[in-house]
Amino acid sequence: MKVHVRSVSLVGNTVIIVIVCIDKRLQSPMYFFLVHLSILEILLTTIIVPMMLWGLLLPGMQAVSLAGCVVQLFLQLALGTTEFSLLGAMAVDRYVAVCNPLRYNVIMSSRTCNSVVIVSWVFGFLYQIWPVYATFHLTYCKSNVVDNFFCDRGQLLKLSCDNTVFIEFILFLMAIFVLFGSLIPTIVSYTYIISTILRIPSASGQRKAFSTCASHFTCVVIGYGCCLFLYVKPKQTQAADYNRVVSLMISIITPFLNPFIFTLRNDKVIEALRDGVNRFYHLFKS
Repeated sequence: MKVHVRSVSLVGNTVIIVIVCIDKRLQSPMYFFLVHLSILEILLTTIIVPMMLWGLLLPGMQAVSLAGCVVQLFLQLALGTTEFSLLGAMAVDRYVAVCNPLRYNVIMSSRTCNSVVIVSWVFGFLYQIWPVYATFHLTYCKSNVVDNFFCDRGQLLKLSCDNTVFIEFILFLMAIFVLFGSLIPTIVSYTYIISTILRIPSASGQRKAFSTCASHFTCVVIGYGCCLFLYVKPKQTQAADYNRVVSLMISIITPFLNPFIFTLRNDKVIEALRDGVNRFYHLFKS
Protein backbone atom coordinates (compact mmCIF):
# COMPACT_ATOMS: atom_id res chain seq x y z
CA MET A 1 0.00 0.00 0.00
CA LYS A 2 2.74 2.45 0.99
CA VAL A 3 4.62 1.64 -2.23
CA HIS A 4 1.55 2.60 -4.28
CA VAL A 5 1.05 5.79 -2.24
CA ARG A 6 4.67 6.78 -2.80
CA SER A 7 4.40 6.04 -6.54
CA VAL A 8 1.22 8.10 -6.86
CA SER A 9 2.85 10.93 -4.92
CA LEU A 10 5.93 10.97 -7.18
CA VAL A 11 3.91 10.66 -10.38
CA GLY A 12 1.34 13.26 -9.29
CA ASN A 13 3.92 15.88 -8.32
CA THR A 14 5.96 15.17 -11.46
CA VAL A 15 2.88 15.63 -13.64
CA ILE A 16 2.21 18.99 -11.98
CA ILE A 17 5.78 20.11 -12.71
CA VAL A 18 5.59 19.02 -16.37
CA ILE A 19 2.15 20.49 -17.01
CA VAL A 20 3.04 23.87 -15.49
CA CYS A 21 6.31 24.03 -17.45
CA ILE A 22 4.79 23.25 -20.86
CA ASP A 23 1.34 24.89 -20.68
CA LYS A 24 1.32 28.66 -21.29
CA ARG A 25 -2.00 29.06 -19.46
CA LEU A 26 -0.25 28.13 -16.21
CA GLN A 27 2.62 30.61 -16.53
CA SER A 28 1.75 32.66 -13.45
CA PRO A 29 3.34 33.18 -10.01
CA MET A 30 0.94 30.79 -8.23
CA TYR A 31 1.92 27.87 -10.48
CA PHE A 32 5.58 28.89 -10.39
CA PHE A 33 5.49 28.47 -6.61
CA LEU A 34 3.50 25.26 -7.03
CA VAL A 35 6.29 23.76 -9.17
CA HIS A 36 8.83 24.38 -6.40
CA LEU A 37 6.41 22.99 -3.80
CA SER A 38 6.06 19.82 -5.89
CA ILE A 39 9.85 19.55 -6.18
CA LEU A 40 10.10 19.77 -2.40
CA GLU A 41 7.46 17.08 -1.96
CA ILE A 42 9.30 14.75 -4.36
CA LEU A 43 12.60 15.28 -2.55
CA LEU A 44 11.05 14.76 0.90
CA THR A 45 9.37 11.56 -0.25
CA THR A 46 12.60 10.30 -1.84
CA ILE A 47 14.66 11.00 1.28
CA ILE A 48 12.40 9.37 3.87
CA VAL A 49 10.13 6.78 2.26
CA PRO A 50 12.73 4.27 0.86
CA MET A 51 14.23 3.74 4.33
CA MET A 52 10.74 3.51 5.80
CA LEU A 53 9.72 0.84 3.29
CA TRP A 54 12.97 -1.07 3.90
CA GLY A 55 12.20 -1.18 7.61
CA LEU A 56 8.64 -2.36 7.00
CA LEU A 57 9.64 -5.09 4.52
CA LEU A 58 12.58 -6.35 6.58
CA PRO A 59 11.89 -5.62 10.26
CA GLY A 60 15.05 -5.49 12.32
CA MET A 61 17.26 -5.12 9.23
CA GLN A 62 16.85 -1.38 8.79
CA ALA A 63 20.19 0.30 9.32
CA VAL A 64 21.80 3.61 8.36
CA SER A 65 25.32 4.91 8.77
CA LEU A 66 26.09 7.95 10.89
CA ALA A 67 26.84 10.01 7.78
CA GLY A 68 23.59 8.84 6.19
CA CYS A 69 21.64 9.78 9.29
CA VAL A 70 23.23 13.26 9.31
CA VAL A 71 22.40 13.83 5.64
CA GLN A 72 18.84 12.54 6.02
CA LEU A 73 18.09 14.68 9.06
CA PHE A 74 19.61 17.79 7.49
CA LEU A 75 17.78 17.41 4.18
CA GLN A 76 14.48 16.64 5.90
CA LEU A 77 14.70 19.74 8.10
CA ALA A 78 16.08 22.00 5.35
CA LEU A 79 13.44 20.99 2.81
CA GLY A 80 10.70 21.36 5.42
CA THR A 81 11.91 24.87 6.31
CA THR A 82 12.00 25.80 2.62
CA GLU A 83 8.47 24.47 2.16
CA PHE A 84 7.07 26.62 4.95
CA SER A 85 8.80 29.67 3.49
CA LEU A 86 7.15 28.93 0.15
CA LEU A 87 3.73 28.40 1.76
CA GLY A 88 4.04 31.84 3.36
CA ALA A 89 5.00 33.36 0.00
CA MET A 90 2.06 31.63 -1.69
CA ALA A 91 -0.29 33.11 0.92
CA VAL A 92 0.97 36.61 0.12
CA ASP A 93 0.60 35.82 -3.59
CA ARG A 94 -3.06 34.85 -3.05
CA TYR A 95 -3.58 38.06 -1.04
CA VAL A 96 -2.30 40.19 -3.92
CA ALA A 97 -4.37 38.24 -6.46
CA VAL A 98 -7.63 38.67 -4.52
CA CYS A 99 -7.17 42.05 -2.83
CA ASN A 100 -5.10 43.92 -5.43
CA PRO A 101 -5.75 42.18 -8.77
CA LEU A 102 -5.06 45.22 -10.96
CA ARG A 103 -1.46 45.43 -9.75
CA TYR A 104 -0.92 41.68 -9.47
CA ASN A 105 1.42 41.36 -12.45
CA VAL A 106 3.44 44.38 -11.32
CA ILE A 107 3.83 43.28 -7.69
CA MET A 108 4.33 39.58 -8.40
CA SER A 109 6.79 40.07 -11.26
CA SER A 110 9.07 37.28 -12.43
CA ARG A 111 12.00 39.00 -10.71
CA THR A 112 10.12 39.10 -7.40
CA CYS A 113 9.05 35.45 -7.67
CA ASN A 114 12.56 34.28 -8.54
CA SER A 115 14.00 36.25 -5.61
CA VAL A 116 11.42 34.80 -3.20
CA VAL A 117 12.14 31.24 -4.32
CA ILE A 118 15.92 31.67 -4.13
CA VAL A 119 15.71 33.21 -0.65
CA SER A 120 13.41 30.40 0.51
CA TRP A 121 15.78 27.66 -0.65
CA VAL A 122 18.92 29.36 0.67
CA PHE A 123 17.29 30.22 4.00
CA GLY A 124 15.96 26.68 4.45
CA PHE A 125 19.37 25.07 3.99
CA LEU A 126 21.42 27.63 5.94
CA TYR A 127 18.97 27.75 8.85
CA GLN A 128 19.28 24.05 9.64
CA ILE A 129 23.08 23.80 9.68
CA TRP A 130 23.50 24.60 13.38
CA PRO A 131 20.61 22.41 14.68
CA VAL A 132 22.00 19.35 12.89
CA TYR A 133 25.57 20.19 13.93
CA ALA A 134 24.51 20.59 17.57
CA THR A 135 22.47 17.36 17.50
CA PHE A 136 25.35 15.19 16.30
CA HIS A 137 27.93 16.78 18.59
CA LEU A 138 26.17 15.44 21.65
CA THR A 139 27.61 12.43 23.48
CA TYR A 140 25.75 9.21 22.68
CA CYS A 141 26.23 6.31 25.08
CA LYS A 142 22.83 4.56 24.98
CA SER A 143 21.23 2.33 22.37
CA ASN A 144 21.88 3.00 18.69
CA VAL A 145 18.27 2.18 17.77
CA VAL A 146 16.17 5.19 16.67
CA ASP A 147 12.51 4.60 17.51
CA ASN A 148 11.11 6.00 14.27
CA PHE A 149 10.93 5.35 10.53
CA PHE A 150 13.92 7.62 9.89
CA CYS A 151 16.57 9.65 11.74
CA ASP A 152 14.18 11.65 13.90
CA ARG A 153 15.78 14.47 15.88
CA GLY A 154 13.66 13.91 18.96
CA GLN A 155 14.68 10.27 19.20
CA LEU A 156 18.33 11.13 18.59
CA LEU A 157 18.23 13.56 21.52
CA LYS A 158 16.62 10.84 23.61
CA LEU A 159 19.62 8.56 22.99
CA SER A 160 22.11 11.16 24.23
CA CYS A 161 23.56 10.90 27.72
CA ASP A 162 24.15 14.68 27.84
CA ASN A 163 21.73 17.13 29.39
CA THR A 164 19.72 18.22 26.35
CA VAL A 165 17.39 20.72 28.06
CA PHE A 166 19.20 23.79 26.71
CA ILE A 167 19.55 22.53 23.15
CA GLU A 168 15.90 21.40 23.13
CA PHE A 169 14.86 24.89 24.22
CA ILE A 170 16.93 26.49 21.43
CA LEU A 171 15.50 24.08 18.88
CA PHE A 172 12.02 24.88 20.17
CA LEU A 173 12.63 28.62 19.65
CA MET A 174 14.02 28.00 16.18
CA ALA A 175 10.98 25.91 15.24
CA ILE A 176 8.71 28.66 16.58
CA PHE A 177 10.52 31.21 14.42
CA VAL A 178 10.16 29.14 11.22
CA LEU A 179 6.58 28.03 11.67
CA PHE A 180 5.11 31.22 13.06
CA GLY A 181 7.36 33.38 10.88
CA SER A 182 5.56 31.95 7.86
CA LEU A 183 2.20 31.38 9.59
CA ILE A 184 1.74 35.02 10.64
CA PRO A 185 1.82 36.43 7.06
CA THR A 186 -0.45 33.54 6.07
CA ILE A 187 -3.01 34.44 8.76
CA VAL A 188 -2.80 38.15 7.93
CA SER A 189 -3.16 37.44 4.20
CA TYR A 190 -6.21 35.22 4.69
CA THR A 191 -7.78 37.73 7.05
CA TYR A 192 -7.69 40.33 4.28
CA ILE A 193 -8.69 37.75 1.66
CA ILE A 194 -11.79 36.65 3.60
CA SER A 195 -12.72 40.27 4.30
CA THR A 196 -12.44 41.09 0.60
CA ILE A 197 -14.40 38.01 -0.50
CA LEU A 198 -17.24 38.79 1.91
CA ARG A 199 -17.61 42.23 0.32
CA ILE A 200 -18.15 40.72 -3.14
CA PRO A 201 -21.90 41.17 -3.86
CA SER A 202 -22.59 37.98 -5.83
CA ALA A 203 -22.36 34.45 -4.47
CA SER A 204 -20.75 33.23 -7.70
CA GLY A 205 -18.08 35.92 -7.40
CA GLN A 206 -17.37 34.86 -3.83
CA ARG A 207 -17.04 31.21 -4.85
CA LYS A 208 -14.73 32.09 -7.73
CA ALA A 209 -12.50 34.22 -5.49
CA PHE A 210 -12.35 31.59 -2.75
CA SER A 211 -11.59 28.81 -5.24
CA THR A 212 -8.30 30.54 -6.08
CA CYS A 213 -7.23 30.12 -2.43
CA ALA A 214 -8.92 26.87 -1.38
CA SER A 215 -6.10 24.55 -2.47
CA HIS A 216 -3.38 26.56 -0.75
CA PHE A 217 -5.50 26.96 2.39
CA THR A 218 -6.07 23.19 2.61
CA CYS A 219 -2.34 22.53 2.18
CA VAL A 220 -1.55 25.10 4.91
CA VAL A 221 -3.95 23.50 7.39
CA ILE A 222 -2.49 20.00 6.87
CA GLY A 223 1.15 21.07 6.80
CA TYR A 224 1.10 23.46 9.75
CA GLY A 225 -1.14 21.19 11.81
CA CYS A 226 1.29 18.27 11.54
CA CYS A 227 4.48 20.27 12.08
CA LEU A 228 3.15 22.33 14.98
CA PHE A 229 2.50 19.06 16.79
CA LEU A 230 5.81 17.47 15.79
CA TYR A 231 8.32 20.28 16.30
CA VAL A 232 6.82 23.12 18.35
CA LYS A 233 7.05 21.59 21.81
CA PRO A 234 9.62 22.28 24.53
CA LYS A 235 10.31 18.57 25.09
CA GLN A 236 11.49 17.15 21.74
CA THR A 237 11.96 13.61 23.11
CA GLN A 238 8.35 12.96 24.09
CA ALA A 239 5.65 10.83 22.46
CA ALA A 240 7.56 8.55 20.07
CA ASP A 241 4.39 6.75 18.97
CA TYR A 242 2.61 10.00 18.13
CA ASN A 243 5.73 11.29 16.37
CA ARG A 244 5.73 8.24 14.11
CA VAL A 245 2.12 8.88 13.12
CA VAL A 246 2.76 12.56 12.39
CA SER A 247 5.99 11.72 10.55
CA LEU A 248 3.98 9.32 8.39
CA MET A 249 1.54 12.14 7.62
CA ILE A 250 4.34 14.54 6.65
CA SER A 251 6.44 12.12 4.60
CA ILE A 252 3.74 10.09 2.81
CA ILE A 253 0.17 11.33 3.22
CA THR A 254 0.77 15.06 2.61
CA PRO A 255 2.91 14.62 -0.55
CA PHE A 256 0.29 12.10 -1.73
CA LEU A 257 -2.61 14.50 -1.17
CA ASN A 258 -1.02 17.69 -2.50
CA PRO A 259 -1.32 16.81 -6.23
CA PHE A 260 -5.03 16.12 -5.72
CA ILE A 261 -5.54 19.20 -3.55
CA PHE A 262 -4.03 21.50 -6.17
CA THR A 263 -5.67 19.88 -9.22
CA LEU A 264 -9.17 18.66 -8.35
CA ARG A 265 -10.41 22.17 -7.46
CA ASN A 266 -8.44 24.02 -10.12
CA ASP A 267 -10.17 24.36 -13.48
CA LYS A 268 -7.06 25.62 -15.29
CA VAL A 269 -4.96 22.65 -14.18
CA ILE A 270 -7.74 20.18 -15.03
CA GLU A 271 -8.10 21.75 -18.48
CA ALA A 272 -4.33 21.64 -19.04
CA LEU A 273 -4.22 17.99 -17.93
CA ARG A 274 -7.11 17.12 -20.25
CA ASP A 275 -5.42 18.81 -23.20
CA GLY A 276 -2.11 17.12 -22.37
CA VAL A 277 -3.75 13.69 -22.26
CA ASN A 278 -5.51 14.36 -25.57
CA ARG A 279 -2.26 15.46 -27.25
CA PHE A 280 -0.47 12.40 -25.92
CA TYR A 281 -3.31 10.14 -27.10
CA HIS A 282 -3.30 11.56 -30.62
CA LEU A 283 0.50 11.40 -30.76
CA PHE A 284 0.48 7.76 -29.62
CA LYS A 285 -2.39 6.90 -31.97
CA SER A 286 -0.62 8.36 -34.98
